[in-house]
Amino acid sequence: MKTLVFAVAGYNLAETGRMIEIAKAARKHFNVIFASYGGQFEQLIEGEGFPLEKMSPRLTEKKLARLRVVLSGEALNTVGYLSAEELAARVPNEIAFFKEVNPTAVLTGWCLSVTISTRAAGIPFVNVLHSTTVREYYEAGLQSWPDRSDFGFVRWLFRNDEERMNRWVSRLVLKLAAPARAYNAVGPMYGLPKFKNFIDLIEGDHTLLADIPEWVGFREVRPTLHYIGPLPARIDRRIPDEVTSMPRDKPIVYFAMGSSGKPALVAEILAGFRNKPYRVIAPVRSHIEQMTVDIPENVVVTGFLPAHKVNPMADISVIHGGQNTVMNACLSGTPIVGIGMHPEQQANLDACVRKGFAVRLNKKRASASDVLAAVDKLLRDKKAATAVKTFRGQLAEWNGPENAARFLKEHYG
Repeated sequence: MKTLVFAVAGYNLAETGRMIEIAKAARKHFNVIFASYGGQFEQLIEGEGFPLEKMSPRLTEKKLARLRVVLSGEALNTVGYLSAEELAARVPNEIAFFKEVNPTAVLTGWCLSVTISTRAAGIPFVNVLHSTTVREYYEAGLQSWPDRSDFGFVRWLFRNDEERMNRWVSRLVLKLAAPARAYNAVGPMYGLPKFKNFIDLIEGDHTLLADIPEWVGFREVRPTLHYIGPLPARIDRRIPDEVTSMPRDKPIVYFAMGSSGKPALVAEILAGFRNKPYRVIAPVRSHIEQMTVDIPENVVVTGFLPAHKVNPMADISVIHGGQNTVMNACLSGTPIVGIGMHPEQQANLDACVRKGFAVRLNKKRASASDVLAAVDKLLRDKKAATAVKTFRGQLAEWNGPENAARFLKEHYG
C-alpha cells in the first residue's frame, strides 16, 4: 500500500483528534504514519496503534508554553507558531523523512513547516481546514473585527459600522504578507515563490473542509476545495461517575474551552455558576490547575472528557469556538454561548450566530455575568433550539472521516 503522512500539531487536541479520525478511516487503503514535534496529545496517536515519527528538534516546555499563548489569542501575531529559524531547522529534516518513507501525500492542519517542506520536495500537500479559513470567506467580507483589537478609537474611525469594519479586516487578511514573513524567508532557499498572504500559505494542493456547504453558505468554491463533513474526535475515555450520575432535574450546561482557554476567565465563569438554576459539566481542569478556585456545588470540574458522549447530555454549550468543539456542539443539538480566543474561533462562532443558534461574546469585554445572561437567554430561545436541531440533521448526513478517506483513495491511492 502507498503511504500517507499525517503531520500534526501534537499539542493541539482538536488538530490531533481530527487527524486520528481521518487516519482510522484511511488505514484500510494506506500505510499511515504520523509525525509530530511534541505535545501531550501524541499519546492519543500511539493509543490508536499508529506509528509515530517523533520529529526533531523537539518542542521544549518553553516553546510549548509559548504555543499555548498563541492558541489562547494572547499574542500579537495569532498565527505566529514558527520563526524563520525554527523553519530552517525543521524543513531539511522533514524533506529527509519524506525521502525515507516516500509518501504519496502529506496531510496537516497546523504543523505549518510542512507547507514549505512538501512543496520543496514535490509531494502533494493536503490541508484539513474549514470554510472560515479559506479565501472565499474573506472575499465575502465575513471575518469580524478581532476582539483583541476592539478599541474605542477603532470604532470611532469606522463610525461604529460593523459591516464596514468586517469588510476592511477581511480585505486586509488577503493583502497582508507579514504573517507569512517567516515562510517567505525560508521558502526561496528551496526555489519556492513568495506567498501573498497567510491563506495562500496554508491552502494545499487540495483542501478538505471539515464542515458542510450549509454552514457558511458559499455560492460556490474552487475545485481544490472539498467539503467532507465534520470531523469530531471520537476519543474513547472513561466518563467519571459524577458526570454520568448527574441529576437531570435542571438544565445542564457543558462548559469546555479546548486547548486555548484563558485561565482567569475560565475561573471567573466557574465562580459565576454558583447558585444558578442549572448544573454544569466543566472539563477545564487543565486551565485552572495552577489556580485556587472555589468550585460551586452545582459544577463538576474534570479533565479531558469525550465530548461526543458528554456534550449531548447538555442543553447549552459554553465553548471557545474551536472547530471540533463547535461541530460537537452542533451535532449534540445544543445552542452555543461562545467566547473566541482568536480570530479563527471568532469566525466559527460568527457562522453559528448567522445560523441563529449562538451568542458570541467579546473576549476582551466578556464577564461571567455576560456568559450567564447569554445562557439564560438561550435556554428560553425556542427558535435557537429549532435552528440548531435543523443544522444537526444536515450535519448527520455527512460522514467526515469516510468522505476524507474516499477522497484520499481517489486522488492518491
